[in-house]
Amino acid sequence: MSFNLTEMNERIRQESSFISGIRMEVGKVIVGQNHMVDRLIIGMLCNGHILLEGVPGLAKSLTVSTLAKVIHTSFRRIQFTPDLLPADLIGTMIYNQKSGAFETKKGPIFSNIILADEINRSPAKVQSALLEAMQERQVTIGENTHRLDDPFLVLATQNPIEQEGTYPLPEAQVDRFMLKVVISYPNKEEELEIMKRMATTNGEIVVNPIISPEDLKRARKVVNDVYIDEKINRYILDIVFATREPQAYKLSDLSPLIHYGASPRASIFLAMAGKAKAFIQGRGYVTPEDIRDVVWDILRHRIILTFEAEAEEVNVENVIQRIIDTVEVP
Repeated sequence: MSFNLTEMNERIRQESSFISGIRMEVGKVIVGQNHMVDRLIIGMLCNGHILLEGVPGLAKSLTVSTLAKVIHTSFRRIQFTPDLLPADLIGTMIYNQKSGAFETKKGPIFSNIILADEINRSPAKVQSALLEAMQERQVTIGENTHRLDDPFLVLATQNPIEQEGTYPLPEAQVDRFMLKVVISYPNKEEELEIMKRMATTNGEIVVNPIISPEDLKRARKVVNDVYIDEKINRYILDIVFATREPQAYKLSDLSPLIHYGASPRASIFLAMAGKAKAFIQGRGYVTPEDIRDVVWDILRHRIILTFEAEAEEVNVENVIQRIIDTVEVP
């Protein structure tokens, strides 16, 4: 196995060389936010959708649109509002007077990267139309079913502060997002750089395409080949099962705090994200550190806490930290 692993390491190092180029090009426009950029890359490599949560003004939309340019893909930003209709998203049938027939008018969902801005501002019908497209990667308009473009990636944003007049996503729909990334404020030095850059930039900063959609599809196949040991697979299962049966992992005090543990999607996505993280690092095998690095973004929207946890001011982050600290590392 060691010889093959050496060979795999070399192959991954070569195949992942474009990652530094992506980071560099995005860095021309975006200051800091390395965690968000890396998570967006992981989502693209795993073909998984991402929920971005952060207050306004943290460059969520700008980061996503910049990344689309770097990958040379089509990009559409859809502002979700209470009066948005499913047809505004997926398209509709329109009557052509010349031909006397109905024709399909495709909506903005027919794009490679979709930024669903403030997804919780739209009613359930619109949310379900988007989430069906995410799951099935196809939409039905009239009697015809249309395949969506490949790659097809939905990046949805939520504002954690303002909940008045919003339609929170049901747990079953939130579970379809591979990652939930919480974006924090920049530090003082980063914000100083942002101020200087935005105050002196005349016009748009030009970013160069680094890879094409075809390159991305090839990279995904390589990510699948990253080696994950049986011990790492068991470690993933222990983490996920600790959210469901905490008492079996010497975490009995968490039992009254967790209403529902993580779904099987958590196990699948942890393995996939672990491989993508190893790929980004230019490594041909997954380590426990890779899993511990991505576990927050995969579990934070899959663990439902009880009212007792709220009363005790225990949040999901606290629960994940306890599990990571307690579950034995291989």
